[in-house]
Amino acid sequence: MNDEQLKAVLGLNGEERFDYFLSKVGEEREIWILINAENQFLKIYSEDDGFEYLPVWPSSDFALEYAKDSGGLSPKSIALPDFFKKWIPGLQKDGLEIGVFPGTDETLWITEPSELKNDLQEELSNL
Repeated sequence: MNDEQLKAVLGLNGEERFDYFLSKVGEEREIWILINAENQFLKIYSEDDGFEYLPVWPSSDFALEYAKDSGGLSPKSIALPDFFKKWIPGLQKDGLEIGVFPGTDETLWITEPSELKNDLQEELSNL
């Protein structure tokens, strides 16, 4: 993906990026997160709303773009079956939401892990 395409997708609003995420993840069957050198995943605390969330991306390109100024974060792929089987229950147990595909604007689609699983399973059934 070239820079122009990357910026165009990142410039979409939160709902449009959510739809793009579902489509891309449905095709590729993987989700991308960011991890640090100790293999700990990035989670973000929203002071405004008082909850923590796991940001996820549809490809390594978008995760890399988000992490470029972070100093030490790198993209990590999670296969969709592992995400459903291990991550969804773990996130629910830890009380973490999911922030789907942060972009360049201030909007972000925040969802419950089980809701994202349902949305992704629906997307997969339409392929």
